[in-house]
Amino acid sequence: MLDRREPIPLPSLKRLPTYHHYLKDSQEKGLIYISCTLIGKDLNFDPTQVRKDLEATEIIGKPKVGYPVIDLISAIETFLGWNNVNEAFLVGAGYLGSALLGYERFKSTGLNIVATFDTDTMRVGTQVRGKEVLPLEKLVELAQRISIHIITVPASEAQKVADLMVEGGIKAIWNFAPVHLRLREDIIVQNEDLYNSLASLSHKLARVLNEAPTGEATNGTDCGNVAHDGAEISEAVRNT
Repeated sequence: MLDRREPIPLPSLKRLPTYHHYLKDSQEKGLIYISCTLIGKDLNFDPTQVRKDLEATEIIGKPKVGYPVIDLISAIETFLGWNNVNEAFLVGAGYLGSALLGYERFKSTGLNIVATFDTDTMRVGTQVRGKEVLPLEKLVELAQRISIHIITVPASEAQKVADLMVEGGIKAIWNFAPVHLRLREDIIVQNEDLYNSLASLSHKLARVLNEAPTGEATNGTDCGNVAHDGAEISEAVRNT
């Protein structure tokens, strides 16, 4: 049967995991029912927008009471597909790949990274976060068994890796490499560009600093101190 529901707007879709995290915390605190007003107040969202976002899950609240917390959590998980286990392969067992392998909360969203691959002969055969690192050459023959593939390789290697994944018959790629992948239209690609996020953060910070009153954190003396402190911090990080 075809799903005839209206597609959920992307901003609303991106807020659902925030609600889920908040609701899990509320459940641990013993909350039984919760309202859009309380959710909006605690998360600094418009309660009307919260209600519209939650309507996408087709859950129905009770007037003057709200939603049963456990039912709302279940509705969000069902809508996002988190109550189904999606096994994943990860390619790129470096620092970022290792961090993702060790992120325990993936399990609560139905994502289970079952294996990792790399081209570095020094990594192949070793264990990273309890997963054996396999040679990239094995990816194609194993790829079709897995729902999601994660790319955490350098930008220069990402297209080659993605092509191997597609050759193996996969349908969905979670791409952390800072590069645009050229793939068939039927391949689902979710890009997570950390550079874009950093650019947004840096721009917002620059605007705040530029708007600071003259003589506060923008005078020459303070900037010099900031630069000096930054150099000390960088040196400390290198020595850890």
